[in-house]
Amino acid sequence: MSDARPDPDALLAQMQGQQAAAGRGKLRIYFGASAGVGKTWAMLSAAQRERAAGRDVLVGVVETHGRSETAALLSGLERLAPRAVAYRDRTLPEFDLDAALARKPEVLLVDELAHTNAPGSRHAKRW
Repeated sequence: MSDARPDPDALLAQMQGQQAAAGRGKLRIYFGASAGVGKTWAMLSAAQRERAAGRDVLVGVVETHGRSETAALLSGLERLAPRAVAYRDRTLPEFDLDAALARKPEVLLVDELAHTNAPGSRHAKRW
């Protein structure tokens, strides 16, 4: 009579591997050769598909550059309020990294990754 039970050490290792993979995030970057080629539009279209699939999607920061078609893709997506940063005689709206991390969405949209943050921000650049 053969023992058909699985090896407990192999099962434990498999489960630990699955848990480690489930806890890690994924980064998706939309590259384009120049401005206006559709990077933000593609990102928002993918976000709408994720939302339709039932995932928790949060818009951290998105620049529509006045394009109505791009702005329309924001419909139904929750948006994170920008953090107000005083700089010289102005108040600048900046991406609120701490609020985004505290909210822990499944999908977080961050546009204009090469943006230089206002002085006093946690990081010099958005990336």
